[in-house]
Amino acid sequence: MTKSNYSLGIDIGSTTVKIAILDINNQMIFSDYERHFANIQGTLADLLTRANSALGNLTVAPVITGSGGLAISKHLNVPFVQEVVAVATSLKDYAPQTDVAIELGGEDAKIIYFTNGIEQRMNGICAGGTGSFIDQMATLLKTDAAGLNDYAKNYQAIYPIAARCGVFAKSDIQPLINEGATKPDLAASIFQAVVNQTISGLACGKPIRGNVAFLGGPLHFLSELKNAFVRTLNLTKEQTIAPEHSHLFAAVGSAMNYNSLLTTSLQTLVDHLTTGISLDFEVNRMDSLFDNEEAYEMFLHRHNTHTVKKGDLSTYQGNCYLGIDAGSTTTKVALVGEDGSLLYSFYSNNNGSPLKTTIKAIKEIYTLLPENANIVRSCST
Repeated sequence: MTKSNYSLGIDIGSTTVKIAILDINNQMIFSDYERHFANIQGTLADLLTRANSALGNLTVAPVITGSGGLAISKHLNVPFVQEVVAVATSLKDYAPQTDVAIELGGEDAKIIYFTNGIEQRMNGICAGGTGSFIDQMATLLKTDAAGLNDYAKNYQAIYPIAARCGVFAKSDIQPLINEGATKPDLAASIFQAVVNQTISGLACGKPIRGNVAFLGGPLHFLSELKNAFVRTLNLTKEQTIAPEHSHLFAAVGSAMNYNSLLTTSLQTLVDHLTTGISLDFEVNRMDSLFDNEEAYEMFLHRHNTHTVKKGDLSTYQGNCYLGIDAGSTTTKVALVGEDGSLLYSFYSNNNGSPLKTTIKAIKEIYTLLPENANIVRSCST
């Protein structure tokens, strides 16, 4: 088999695929990073195609790592290395002074202690306090992770928010939104919640001391998240290690664990991914809700017989009653006549501001309300 002077590290995480190609001196000559949206095979093929276009059809010694990498390594017949080994290898080369590494991924969170041997702490089945949690919270504020980071740069106050679960966090954030908390303060509070979850949930009382390296996509791309860790751990500038390619460290480390005799070409890998293997798995599926079209039509008929009586607001005269339901993500408004008929309804995403959304609905009601119709009572829930 041909010996290669180039190694290829592939890190397949829960939400992203990263690749790094190193030369014989462990210098990175190509890297790429992309979300896979559950299409690992296609995303990896795209990344390797880009590498092939940039470097030519190199002969490489590939190694795969990451939480989603084991199955594809078997299909491609490519060596697999455990992620903590890959990270430890790259840190030993690029930042040997590291005492503790904190790594956040899409759904993984890790703390690795390097003093007196290697000890890894990792989250379990819950993705609270990871990149996907940050994405979910950003959506709640009608932005993305980068927008959340920009907001956090201008915070004034930190609010206590749970990061163990996205549902719990929403329960904390929604009342703050309703009370008018600013997006910069909410963004910074979300990052602080991630810090608290990582330290309390993984360190479990074991001190995080000395030189601390921050790794993984969220800590690489979100400067304010890293700053929240630095602030909480009271780290000096000298103790804070933020490598240039910190989001690629597992890929780099896996490349450094290569076997120079186990080689293949970039194009061969692409060919296997696009035509040679299939990662589809048959899953058990639930029975359909309706056996046939007739059953579906019967369902519609049965449910359509129970509808709210509606009235015409434009011709209504008399007293009206206003009901407002301000939910966690949506605002619902109903205007009801004295006979219980529904005169007006409103349903909309609150876009992170239920008060503004409600005011919008009420203004619309008053533009439609006839002269002899009056809102005499209102209630919110």
